[in-house]
Amino acid sequence: MGRPESVAQASPTGLIGEARQPARGHPMDQVAFARFVRRAVDTAKTERGWTVTRLAAETGVGRSTLFRWLSGDCQEFPELAKVRGFCRALDIPVTAAFAALGVREGTGRDAIDASPTDAEAEAWADMQRILRRLIDPTVPRAQKTVIRDMLRYLAGGVTAEAS
Repeated sequence: MGRPESVAQASPTGLIGEARQPARGHPMDQVAFARFVRRAVDTAKTERGWTVTRLAAETGVGRSTLFRWLSGDCQEFPELAKVRGFCRALDIPVTAAFAALGVREGTGRDAIDASPTDAEAEAWADMQRILRRLIDPTVPRAQKTVIRDMLRYLAGGVTAEAS
């Protein structure tokens, strides 16, 4: 085993310093993260035909790290760059991974702004509702595609069909 890697904590607005574990009162949920990774891996296998080796190459996350994540064997928070790469390659909102890890509303946010405006609080609540729909396994894939396309459109990006 190598030395522990330091990991940047995340917040809804960006990165908040370096940390080796989640903020106090926010323990990492290893089981939820393992379930999240399992769903993503299974989807990549069935919908894209990817093997674990291909998944590792596409996401930039090593095979051994993927297997540790799948087994829930995370002694510390995963590297933020690896989580971002994993989510980006699989077209999963990184906030879904943060939610699975137990990073919740307010984690790290206090360091930026102790009293968010009403508009920020309302926007954050809306984002949480959207995120729950995107990670809900009972929501049909077609609905998730519509949600993602609409978010990309609203953010000034391109839709999956246009790319």
